[in-house]
Amino acid sequence: MSRYIQVLTTTGGREEAVKIARILLERRLAGCVQVLGPVSSLYWWKGKIEEAEEWLCVIKSREDLYEELEKTIRENHSYEVPEIITMPIVSGSRSYLEWMSMELKKQ
Repeated sequence: MSRYIQVLTTTGGREEAVKIARILLERRLAGCVQVLGPVSSLYWWKGKIEEAEEWLCVIKSREDLYEELEKTIRENHSYEVPEIITMPIVSGSRSYLEWMSMELKKQ
């Protein structure tokens, strides 16, 4: 059985988040992308604490597509160092995972 993943990335605006989501979906690298925001982010950057309003993309995909998915995010992201974090989906609704499998790029 395929191993599914959830990938998180943040952007500086809703338009950029939606653009990345659409590209990932069009290339069949994601079965679903939820765009949430704005969220308040606090983080270290170049020696000081920064605060920013960001938009969060929650991307559902498959582990074997990760490298291409990450490359696509990097190519379309405005940040110097974009957040790209991946977590395994350890279980889920069988019907949801079957649907997602049909929508993703074929192995």
